[in-house]
Amino acid sequence: MVARLNPYLHFDNSARAALDFYHSIFGGNLNITTYSQGGMTQNPADAEKIMHGQLESEVLILMASDSPSTMAVTLGSAISMSLSGDDEPVLRGYWRGLAEGAQITMPLKRAPWGDTFGSLTDKFGVPWMVNISDRRG
Repeated sequence: MVARLNPYLHFDNSARAALDFYHSIFGGNLNITTYSQGGMTQNPADAEKIMHGQLESEVLILMASDSPSTMAVTLGSAISMSLSGDDEPVLRGYWRGLAEGAQITMPLKRAPWGDTFGSLTDKFGVPWMVNISDRRG
């Protein structure tokens, strides 16, 4: 098997909502296991939190979980999710979906390097970049 690098997002208590949101945008198969289903419940307050969630679509494999109550979560700006390609209608559709409730940091528009580019932080605090390649070369 070929190795793959997959983003894994950690949330305080919103992994299910985030995964459902991304699933509504990217489609694919979504599998979710709670701490109680995984036999990993040490604190009853964590029982229905997401121990592991995985969304697999044509575009991405995205994993996420809720951190247990004993671990703090700090969302930061050290990493961004990046979508890129040359299928403009598809990428604009992803942008529209991600922009729902988001803070737009750079509107999706023609960039100095010739592509169409935009960035936002979605309603779950996850930074995203979308780059649509200029097919004209």
